[in-house]
Amino acid sequence: MRSERGLLIVLSGPSGVGKGTVRKSLFDQQDIKLQYSISVTTRKPREGEVHGVDYFFHEREEFENMIQNKKLLEWAEFVGNYYGTPVDYVEETLQSGKDVFLEIEVQGALQVKEAFPEGVFIFLAPPSLSELKSRIVGRGTEADDVIENRLVVAKEEIDMMDAYDYVVENDEVQLACERIKAIVVAEHCRRDRVSKYYKQMTEVE
Repeated sequence: MRSERGLLIVLSGPSGVGKGTVRKSLFDQQDIKLQYSISVTTRKPREGEVHGVDYFFHEREEFENMIQNKKLLEWAEFVGNYYGTPVDYVEETLQSGKDVFLEIEVQGALQVKEAFPEGVFIFLAPPSLSELKSRIVGRGTEADDVIENRLVVAKEEIDMMDAYDYVVENDEVQLACERIKAIVVAEHCRRDRVSKYYKQMTEVE
């Protein structure tokens, strides 16, 4: 039986495009065989959260040591707490043959690409800027000036899609999920991933 290293699948896109919704819908499907990447954080666990399941919870000093020792594919600080993607967890999971799925902001995805260029980078795009605005407004959680700022940033992030391998439009969540699954299947069939195995077959007497 052919043993194959897993793929790192990175889903990214502008704020409000529906990354979390697509990721949740994807993982709710029974035929999905992706391993969701567990992040490291310095914030305290919330009720019901489990170390090594929801997050890897570390002290600030431990996290800063991970930064120094290049043990994070990407990291950022939000509201006084660090969040990042641990290299060792991702590498061990890939070595076990499982695909790792990472849902992340655009800047973080570009950090990951620099550290892990062999990953599969998928840009989740809105059908239009007006639709993106209506989704952000629909949240009902942000002031007008914040919404306008998000749209300015979103335009800049859409211009960064050239750094990605694929673009998936999130017109309907289920359709977006089907496109992502098709990309994963196609990536596993790429010649440069599988040719070594099949060429070895010809060497067997």
